[in-house]
Amino acid sequence: MPSFFSNKKLIILLVSIIILVALIGYSLSERQRITGPELIIRDAVGWVQTAFMKPAHFAAGFFENAVDLKQIYEENRLLKTRLEEYAQISVERNLLKNENETLREMLELEESLNDYLIRPAVVIHRSPDQWEDYVGLNRGAQHGISSNMAVIDSQGGLIGKVKRTSEFTSFIQLLSDNDRTNRVSAQILMDEPEVGFIEGFDSDRGLLIMRKLDIEADIELKQMVTTSGLGDVYPSGLLIGEVVEVEPDEYGLTQNAYIKPTADFTSLDYVYIIERSSATLDPALLEEDS
Repeated sequence: MPSFFSNKKLIILLVSIIILVALIGYSLSERQRITGPELIIRDAVGWVQTAFMKPAHFAAGFFENAVDLKQIYEENRLLKTRLEEYAQISVERNLLKNENETLREMLELEESLNDYLIRPAVVIHRSPDQWEDYVGLNRGAQHGISSNMAVIDSQGGLIGKVKRTSEFTSFIQLLSDNDRTNRVSAQILMDEPEVGFIEGFDSDRGLLIMRKLDIEADIELKQMVTTSGLGDVYPSGLLIGEVVEVEPDEYGLTQNAYIKPTADFTSLDYVYIIERSSATLDPALLEEDS
């Protein structure tokens, strides 16, 4: 039977285990300085941990971001739906308020000039020209949009009208454009509504100018202003703003009112195009009259 000490492999194994246990005990002891091999091992382990940690964090963050994006998408979709409902309710409220007394006296009227359809659109362009105020929308002739349709913002405030269209986009002239032909027949909601025209925009103060008001009309501040429906473009009852100042015109024959607009012309994202859908005069009547 061979001697124990003659088995070199067994002796080397035992010595290695003893040295390993000693090193472990030495490394676990409280010391101020760390040996070079320990530093190398720690750095190597730390580098490996870092290499595996970055992909792990990236993967975890990717899935978290995916969940967050899905929640944001759902919230955004819900908000868009609520904004559209709010705009419709706001317009309907103003229409009902303004037409209530008139409809009582006109019970036989079957159709109203204020029948309309609403189409949502997104602002995709803003003219940088300070002398002209236009925005571009992502809706055009292919979507049923045509010139002279009224446009409101997401809060129901009137912002302007469709000036021209292409197949898939349209060009909107804002109320803040000081073009002399840019005018809106409007009314101040009083006991007896006072009718005038929105003509011009004070860019320094951010106020619309309503002209040709009766010089004797008792116009008070904070009275609401809406479209009158007397023109061919804008249905009645669309919110324009509220009166903040009244003064005689330069000749003293009429009054001018300064209107704080409901819409913010400098911050437009989502808007609604209004199609006036009431029937026009039957051409047959025109032929009989001639």
